[in-house]
Amino acid sequence: MLPDDIQRLRIPSRPTIAVSTDGSTPKVLTAVSRPDVDTDEYRSAIELVDDGGTRRWSSGDHDTAPVASPDGRWLAFLRAVPDEGGRDRAQLAVVPTDGGEARVVSALPLGADGPVWSPDSRRIAVVARFPEPGRYGTEDTHGRRPAADAEAPRLTRRLDHHTDGTGYLRDRFAQLVVVDVEAEAAGTGSPVSTPLTSLPCSVGAPVWTPDGSAVLVTAPRDLGATETHDSDLYRVDLTSGSAEVAVLTAGSVDSAAFGPDGTLFFVGATHEDGVVGEPDGLWAATVRPDGSFAPPVRLTDRATVHVAGPAIARDGDVLVTVLDRGTVQIRSVAWSGETPSDPATLEALGTVLGGHVVVSGFDARDGLVAAAVATPDSPGEIVLVDTADQDRADADGTTVATDLGAEVRHGGVRRIEELHGTSADGTPVHGWVVLPDGDGPHPVLRVVHGGPFGQDTWAFFDEAQVYASAGYAVVIGNPRGSAGYGLDHGRAVIGAMGTVDVDDVLALLDAALERDDLDASRVGIMGGSYGGFMTSWLAAHHGERFVAAWSERAVNAWDSFAGSSDIGWFFADAYVGSDPEEQRRRSPLTYADRVSIPFMVAHSEQDWRCPIEQGQRQYVALRRAGVDASFLVFPGEGHELSRSGRPRHRVQRFEHVLAWWGEHLPVG
Repeated sequence: MLPDDIQRLRIPSRPTIAVSTDGSTPKVLTAVSRPDVDTDEYRSAIELVDDGGTRRWSSGDHDTAPVASPDGRWLAFLRAVPDEGGRDRAQLAVVPTDGGEARVVSALPLGADGPVWSPDSRRIAVVARFPEPGRYGTEDTHGRRPAADAEAPRLTRRLDHHTDGTGYLRDRFAQLVVVDVEAEAAGTGSPVSTPLTSLPCSVGAPVWTPDGSAVLVTAPRDLGATETHDSDLYRVDLTSGSAEVAVLTAGSVDSAAFGPDGTLFFVGATHEDGVVGEPDGLWAATVRPDGSFAPPVRLTDRATVHVAGPAIARDGDVLVTVLDRGTVQIRSVAWSGETPSDPATLEALGTVLGGHVVVSGFDARDGLVAAAVATPDSPGEIVLVDTADQDRADADGTTVATDLGAEVRHGGVRRIEELHGTSADGTPVHGWVVLPDGDGPHPVLRVVHGGPFGQDTWAFFDEAQVYASAGYAVVIGNPRGSAGYGLDHGRAVIGAMGTVDVDDVLALLDAALERDDLDASRVGIMGGSYGGFMTSWLAAHHGERFVAAWSERAVNAWDSFAGSSDIGWFFADAYVGSDPEEQRRRSPLTYADRVSIPFMVAHSEQDWRCPIEQGQRQYVALRRAGVDASFLVFPGEGHELSRSGRPRHRVQRFEHVLAWWGEHLPVG
């Protein structure tokens, strides 16, 4: 895979199943996106899964988030529409599933999030941000539209006032919007541009009550009266827009869904031991005779089960995605209508779609499950599972229904092999090596993932593929602090960054270097975010193991990170502690004068997660210490450059990476 081959990547969204009232085969639709390097944008169209492939179903070039109505008659999706200032905004659109022209039914000032249908298929709920007058291209009270650098100053008295990738938050709260589809699609109304709620905080993840009389939303506890990581489910009155607490959680809630018996299921986490390294679980809140909800009970074991994404409840079970040792699988949690005495462990969950897969989203209707799945040789496919008689994921009834990865495979996918090792204290370590063509011995890149509470996986990884195609063996894996290996593994680095995680990173590298086709004398270290922290730390403390380092969007100094990062006000204390001396001891910047290998500091100008000062301070300290250091800065990009930055910047980044390693770790 060459750098500009990113435009061969075709990534499906969460699919939706449109059932048919006449008994014919359900339609499965998904939005397929790809980077377009020529136009420097991402293009996306809705495609119909059809006869072992897909065919284009929508006419727009920026159509996303398709969701079929419960009765199968309508498809709602988001379509990019220019506003008065020429900026594309994602507006709600609807189209009959049997064909016809799509109609845009919203005119929201900053666009909308994904649609959620009411049970009667007549209304749609979305969440949309509404700006203060005169901000983000909107008119002020005098009818003017000030440019971004001419807006009025912002006054904040809060710590939670901004976030990477979105920007400032408290001058554009996300509110609930409800659209009458029948009226709008018939052309009897005008596109909706106003919110139903006007709450002093943002709301999210709307879910309709089974009778369609109200919508539940997630919102900060006490409607965000103070900074908090706790959130609850609020019931919004569809007439007044007022909100009252419906379910008080034990910490935070990400999404919710009702089951056939009226039970409310939600995915969320406790905060009993802090807000970091805490896996989400599946919870159930049963309905009391008076219509209120009983206190929620956790259905999955906190120590072993890490739930991700929304739940879908069926008769007898609830489907969720679960992180497990570098996979994200669809698992089944049994539900009989009564709360079980003990939460289900990972081993007790049924497997609906397993194996070496990473599921990014799924839908389930009438015994059919459709999932967007990444595999070792494809960045994304739609997989169909007939669960009518299926007990296990490897049973008949599982079909890969698309061939979206064909272009990537045509260029050659480098193989991935599993690695197992043992850390210094006897802890098992797990990961993979992505191998280049040829017999070797190959130079090696040890690439460390971000987080730390994230995970490397079995899935096709564009970075590893590009580096392996250039001739490098790429070692990836999940040291302690990563997700998907249980609670203790994920929380092992709290108060201990730069200790057991370092041991694990090196132990996995050592396991890889036992192979005859890898060259132990030619190894580079690189990573981004937390992986950038690890790169900076390893270069200072174990520099003799590596010929050069590439540290990207890194945390290098906890003291300034605590005051500059969007999450610094809690993240630094949670992982390192508030003691200035301990923050100094755990900062790679402190040890910059120990670095002796060539060192690249790469950063994005508008990174609010790890602000650019983290890169600047490290670069200056390295240069003052006499290190052969370089500083690479990407204009206009945030923390997610390598995953969702401008396509041209992603290509240019790859070119710089390969040039760096070509100079300091040549393949030949």
